[in-house]
Amino acid sequence: MAMAAPLVLHLLLALLLGLGGQSRAEPERDSLREELVLTPLPSGDVSATFQFRTRWDSELQREGVSHYRLFPKVLGQLISKYSVQELHLSLTQGFWRTRFWGQPFLQAPAGAELWVWFQNSVADVDKSWKELSNILSGIFCASLNFIDSTNTVTPTASFKPLGLANGTNHHFLRYAVLPREVVCTENLTPWKKLLPCSSKAGLSVLLKAERLFHTSYHSQAVHIRPVCRDAHCVSVSWELRQTLTVVFDAYTTGQGKKDWSLFRMFSRTITEACPLASQSYVYVDISRNGQENESLEVSPPPTSTYQAVILGDRKTYAVYDLLNLATFSGSRSLNLQLKWRQLQDIGYIHYQPAQDRLRPHLLEMLIQLPANSVTKVSIQFERALLKWTEYTPDPNHGFYVSPSVLSALVPNLVGAKPANWEESPLFSTMFPTSDSSSYFVRLYTEPLLVNLPTPDFSMPYNVICLTCTVVAVCYGSFYNLLTRTFHLEEPKRSRLVRWLANIIRRIRGVPPV
Repeated sequence: MAMAAPLVLHLLLALLLGLGGQSRAEPERDSLREELVLTPLPSGDVSATFQFRTRWDSELQREGVSHYRLFPKVLGQLISKYSVQELHLSLTQGFWRTRFWGQPFLQAPAGAELWVWFQNSVADVDKSWKELSNILSGIFCASLNFIDSTNTVTPTASFKPLGLANGTNHHFLRYAVLPREVVCTENLTPWKKLLPCSSKAGLSVLLKAERLFHTSYHSQAVHIRPVCRDAHCVSVSWELRQTLTVVFDAYTTGQGKKDWSLFRMFSRTITEACPLASQSYVYVDISRNGQENESLEVSPPPTSTYQAVILGDRKTYAVYDLLNLATFSGSRSLNLQLKWRQLQDIGYIHYQPAQDRLRPHLLEMLIQLPANSVTKVSIQFERALLKWTEYTPDPNHGFYVSPSVLSALVPNLVGAKPANWEESPLFSTMFPTSDSSSYFVRLYTEPLLVNLPTPDFSMPYNVICLTCTVVAVCYGSFYNLLTRTFHLEEPKRSRLVRWLANIIRRIRGVPPV
């Protein structure tokens, strides 16, 4: 027995070491790729598109999965329980202005959008659709529980499966949109918690809520679909794509420049890649370099470039590999910067946004207009309600907007000799010029009269009058009752009555009155 015990322990130790070595040699079945695409837009704004792609080599409907590493467990159990074939959810604040920003990578409507393909084995699609939307409402803190038969449709041609599909029986498709859904931090927080690195490392450290929601456009989405595991497509893998797109307004800072950097947009820089990611890239669109009399300068210089045809246009990207230590160039963080260099000094813009009841808008542009051309300048604004004390005495007349000012140097068609401006007439000494090739002109537009919704001021007047009347009547009566003094006075009697009363009192033996 003394010899048997060490032998048994030795065998158990060898067996455990063998199992441990075998488990370490087993390759991981899931992977993570994170990407960030920064695109300077034609309007001068900057769009940032994040994509976190998690791929899991597992068939959730067939395999009894109990261990989750990178793929979110809550979504994996959801797919398995309700036999989901594909799931696409987007939460968007704002509207993508294709006319000014170009085509987006992923388009999404304002509000909340949800469309799901179910497996053919689902017996009651409507019941599964209702239960699934309620669970997603709790996961993403959204109002998806308001999805019902009144706002649910079954498209037959618009929404085809984006992944592998055995068939396209549209009976198993459901689609709904909630356009009034407001996207806020409560929706972003659970979305970030689904990331393998959360917001602790990698590109997710840039997802600062107060910066992401201070943008012209915000859209976050979750896409789940089955994909081929290899080129032969013998086995199926599940892919989760978490995307987030924001558009930063480059002119709201008041600097009048289109230059930007990671710290200027996100108030943070990149310190490292996500330790769980197999790929981590940052792409900067430099396709417009050398166009429109402008040149781009990207700092620090990229390690490589990448060319591709995106949405019908040939694009050139500067590539930064976060897994490559040379990307950080010996520094602790990566702060990408893009500067626009004007080949000709003609594209200055200064914009100072207004503050309610403090200061108005100010927009200044230095531009060169070609002859016989029409230039249209527009600005977006939000309506604000006025207090009733801020209305003018004649509010129905409207409110005036200050005229615009146009200052220009107009080419002189008639040659003139340089003259001493001290001795020139008044009209030529107001704006002296250094040469006679052009003359200065300042023009003013007509003031703009804007009609705003005006409340019925007679109603407050009637209410005030009625209230004052009721208060005066009630208070006056109550005050008189409280302050008036009451005295009891006996009525005066006539002499005849007094004489008869004294006679009766004498008979009774009572003193007379």
